[in-house]
Amino acid sequence: MTQTANDRRLDMIGIGNAIVDVLSREDDSFLETHKIQKGGMTLIDMERAEALYAAMGPGLEVSGGSVANSTAGFAALGGRAGFIGKVKNDQLGQVFAHDIRAAGVDFQTPMATDGDSSARCLVVVTADGQRSMSTYLGASQGLTEADIDPDYISSAKTVYLEGYLWDPVEAKKAFLKAMHIAKDAGTKVALTLSDSFCVDRYRSEFLDLVDNHVDILFANEDEIISLYQTDSFEDALKALGHKVDMAALTRSEKGSVILQGQDVVEIKAAPVDKVVDATGAGDLYAAGFLYAYANGLDAKGMGEVASLCAAEIISHYGARPEADLKKLVAGVMAAA
Repeated sequence: MTQTANDRRLDMIGIGNAIVDVLSREDDSFLETHKIQKGGMTLIDMERAEALYAAMGPGLEVSGGSVANSTAGFAALGGRAGFIGKVKNDQLGQVFAHDIRAAGVDFQTPMATDGDSSARCLVVVTADGQRSMSTYLGASQGLTEADIDPDYISSAKTVYLEGYLWDPVEAKKAFLKAMHIAKDAGTKVALTLSDSFCVDRYRSEFLDLVDNHVDILFANEDEIISLYQTDSFEDALKALGHKVDMAALTRSEKGSVILQGQDVVEIKAAPVDKVVDATGAGDLYAAGFLYAYANGLDAKGMGEVASLCAAEIISHYGARPEADLKKLVAGVMAAA
């Protein structure tokens, strides 16, 4: 029997890359010395990961990955969140599991006992707030259909998936399995396009997902323009039309646009004194949006909660909130 939304044990389950984020403050000369693209994300192999890790100064190690960050933010807001992602039973795998559980997220995915080491994202943050990422995906790419428990997926109101994990064939199968289970169980499916380079590689497949599997779509301006290969954001909005129940499209300092049926709701960016580190801005936007969605807010309320969460995360170092998110969004939640 299909559960109603109120019967479900979890509000949201995220499925994505399980990565340990290693953040370090460095100057631009570090980027030049180690040939790191400023402001970008580069995939690296294990050898380069070890070399960069050794060269970085003291840093912060926390459970990361785009959707993993969203689940941690969701839990910080008071929501019931779970996460499915693969780590190896090694030092960084143990760091990931302990940290995400300590953040209040339910994490039950069995650890790999052999194969690639746990994934890590080496994030160099420069004085201008730019983050330059070198990512070794390792064990996180080992997610399979066996890691998708139908009862677990059915226990959530929403399942949230990341485009970053669409590369490995077995992980793709796991995603599709989760989507089909969700549909049968009445669980909503949310997807983030993750990055323009993901869209460029898998445009036809992503278009099929949007048309046939996704209820809630997250994308930034560049990603949605890339998906529909348009010349402007406005043209991309028209192309997206009513293909999903809801879409949350972020535009950095321009705020965001929420599409829901015939409604187009523009949300102003929440004010922030200084952008210190942009790591996790989109992840926490999604956390706030999905939390407000789970609690029945309208499109305007969802966008406002999301924007407040994103503004909090870019005002300091790292992708974990430092302020009390519950207090931060209490006014918007109470007004709903």
